[in-house]
Amino acid sequence: MFLAGIQKLSLLDYPGVVACTLFTAGCNFRCPWCHNAGLVLPEQFTGEWPDPEETLRFLEKRRGVLDGVCITGGEPLLHPEVPDFIRRIKDLGYRVKLDTNGSFPERLRGLAEEKLVDYVAMDIKNAPAHYGETAGVPGFRTEAVEESKNYLLAEPVDYEFRTTVVRGLHTEERLLEAADWIRGAKAWYLQQFRDSGALINADGLSAFSEEEMQQLLRAVQQKLPAAKLRGLSI
Repeated sequence: MFLAGIQKLSLLDYPGVVACTLFTAGCNFRCPWCHNAGLVLPEQFTGEWPDPEETLRFLEKRRGVLDGVCITGGEPLLHPEVPDFIRRIKDLGYRVKLDTNGSFPERLRGLAEEKLVDYVAMDIKNAPAHYGETAGVPGFRTEAVEESKNYLLAEPVDYEFRTTVVRGLHTEERLLEAADWIRGAKAWYLQQFRDSGALINADGLSAFSEEEMQQLLRAVQQKLPAAKLRGLSI
């Protein structure tokens, strides 16, 4: 099964759209700060696996109430079943937002060229030199992520970049390097880290304060004025 959960109503996951959020299981990254360890590591999953056909029947009944579907994870593009599933969602008339870590550029390109996604939120984990540490994959090479990043910068589909900022992994210098890497981006959200209590490896990790997040934002806006904050809670 590739579906691991469903949030039947969300006003936050798809900007400006009343949406349902579908969660996929499994990920090729092991970001230590990830708050969805049960999705990234399916052996830790303790919920019920939603039936894709039942999920589609739910979406059919909710037409006119919901306007969009957000597909998140885990990493949705890990699953070869996802494009066909999205086609069936689009056939129901929904707008589709995809959350991705950008490591499957050909699959991302295929969805965009077939107009199966209307909005893409791609994670920018860190400056390229620190990607492996932040993604929990030692020695990770960033070529695939860079290909996805460059593809979205050309705006074949509406998009945003986003970075969860974590003390112990991010510094002002690293965020400035990341800003250079995505220079020209139309939207980059710095998200405040939250400890959900179900992290992959929380050792040495913590949140920056709201004041510190504001300081980091001011710094990166010198390079990327489109940068914004999201999810402040402290």
